[in-house]
Amino acid sequence: MAPTIKDIAKLANVSHTTVSRALNNSPLIKEVTRKKIAEIAAQVGYVPNYNAKSLVMQRSYTIGLFFTSIANGTTSGFFSDTIRGVNSVIDVEYNLFIRGIDDYAEYSSIHRKRFDGIILMSQSEADNKFIYHVVQQGIPIVVLNRQIDDRSIINIISNDREGAYNAGKHLIEAGHQDIAIIEGVEGFKSTQERRDGFIKALIDHNIPVRNDYMRSGNYDMQSGYEAMGKLLDLEKPPTAVFCSNDDMAIGAMKSVFERGLQVPNDVSIVGFDDSGFSLFANPSLTTVKRPIEKISEQGARRLLSLIKEPIENDVLISIDTEFIARESVRKLSK
Repeated sequence: MAPTIKDIAKLANVSHTTVSRALNNSPLIKEVTRKKIAEIAAQVGYVPNYNAKSLVMQRSYTIGLFFTSIANGTTSGFFSDTIRGVNSVIDVEYNLFIRGIDDYAEYSSIHRKRFDGIILMSQSEADNKFIYHVVQQGIPIVVLNRQIDDRSIINIISNDREGAYNAGKHLIEAGHQDIAIIEGVEGFKSTQERRDGFIKALIDHNIPVRNDYMRSGNYDMQSGYEAMGKLLDLEKPPTAVFCSNDDMAIGAMKSVFERGLQVPNDVSIVGFDDSGFSLFANPSLTTVKRPIEKISEQGARRLLSLIKEPIENDVLISIDTEFIARESVRKLSK
């Protein structure tokens, strides 16, 4: 039979209330007593009953990690980096519940008794309905990846617009003027930010913005492959293409190779995200490093602090991207 708090209390010669407080790091318990009880608990192999603990303390010990969608527009690298960042911070005391918002027809199952806090990796303004519900339920929430208007919510983002601007600028400084873009999922904030940054780079350097050089994608390799094929079919194909993420860039590279062309000799390609495979592509992919793991770590830390001590101060944290030049861009001779 598994040891209980009462068993530990007998061995420590204290009340079971003292044991419970000590195991929950109560400031009412002296450090000497807390250490003694922790040692006895470890010796007898005591395992906390979190279901009972949840009932007593009115907590679920569950953190929700939600995405706009897991099936649509969330790449494996983006998904794993987010989980890795959150998981590196969330203590084993908590259960980590992972889901896509689009899995829910309505949100009645999202309530305070089920979640101690929620981290939302948001891609779309359509998520605002979910955010409003969570706030109404009184659940602490941190929103990552997309800037939101409600300044009462902790909001951590990366500067995607600046990153895309630097990608476009790099291609222009390499001598390219016929530059195309393969965009991400329509309606995603990241798609808009990267498009805006890229176009601003063209405008600032007096490069024409051509509608036929702007192609839609879906943040996956297949859409990058198909969009690149359409660009290569143009009467005047671009000499360089900015892809709104690395997965589409890899698909675009495959499309170039299948036409008997080469990257970067015939077409230069830049990606976005710096996914794990970008360094090992052939040629290695020039890209923009987006610190998703770092954003997720900060989000998890902020949420844990928020659970312990709710705040009302507005917090917007912007983390810079990093441009990484590799082998997939050719410098044109003037």
